[in-house]
Amino acid sequence: MSNIPVALVTGASSGIGEAVAKQLAQAGYKVYGTSRRGIQLAQSTITMLALDVTDDASVSAAITELIQLEGRIDLLVNNAGFGIAPAGAEESSLEQAQALFDTNFFGIVRMTRAVVPHMRRQGSGRIINIGSILGVVPMPYVALYAASKHAVEGYSEALDHELRTRGIRVAVIEPAFTKTQFEANTIEPDAPLDEYRTVRASLTKVLSQAMATADDPGVVARVVVKAVSAPRPKLRYTAGVAAGRLSLLRAFAPAGVLDAGIRKNLQLEG
Repeated sequence: MSNIPVALVTGASSGIGEAVAKQLAQAGYKVYGTSRRGIQLAQSTITMLALDVTDDASVSAAITELIQLEGRIDLLVNNAGFGIAPAGAEESSLEQAQALFDTNFFGIVRMTRAVVPHMRRQGSGRIINIGSILGVVPMPYVALYAASKHAVEGYSEALDHELRTRGIRVAVIEPAFTKTQFEANTIEPDAPLDEYRTVRASLTKVLSQAMATADDPGVVARVVVKAVSAPRPKLRYTAGVAAGRLSLLRAFAPAGVLDAGIRKNLQLEG
C-alpha cells in the first residue's frame, strides 16, 4: 500500500468521466477508470477496469480487484449514466424507466455499498456523485432523467449526514449541458406517441442549439477536483455558468418567473 491517494471513476472511457480521471491524475491521484469493456485509454496513465454498474457481481469483482492492487480507495466518482431523448414521460415504458434508474441511481447505490466498508476501515474517503442541474430544476420532456438525478440529490444528502462522523464526505456535482457524446448516446423512447411528435422535433432542435454553446467536460472536472480538495466540502457544487444561474433562480426567483423562463427557453406554449 502506497501513500498516493487512489481514485475510482465510473464511466471514464469518454466525456465527463474521462476528463475527471485525467484531472485527478494531474492532481496527484492514482486513478482507475471503469467502462463496461475496460478498454484502455490511448496514451494514458489511467488504468481501466471492466465494470457494469447495473450488475452486482461486476461491481464486486472490480472493487475486489482494486483493493487487491492498491489496498485502499480514497475517492469514488460516480459518473456512469445515460439519458432518454426528449419525449413525453408517458412515451417510456415502465421497463425503460427502470433501466434508466438502474444505471443512474441504483448504479450509484451499488458502487457506494461496495466502497464504503473500505473507506470506513480507513477512517476516511470522499464520494462524488455526478448529478445534474435537472435534478434541482426539472425540465419538461426529460421527466425520467430529471427524476433519476433528483433521487441522486436526496440519496447523497442523507448519505453525507450518515458517513460524516466516520471521516467520509459526499458531494454532488450539478452540470448543465456539457459537450460530450452523452446526447448522441441517449436512447429513444420505446413507446412513442403521435401526440408528442411535433414537440419532440421542436425540442430536439432547441437542445441542439443549446449544445452548441455547452460547457467543455473540463469545466465539470475542475469542479470535481475542487470538491475533493476542499477541507470542508459543500454538499452541492454547480458546474458552469448556466447551472449556477439556474440554481440561483431556483433558490431566489418567484416560482412563476422560473416556470415562465423554462417554457420560454424551450419554446413551449402556455
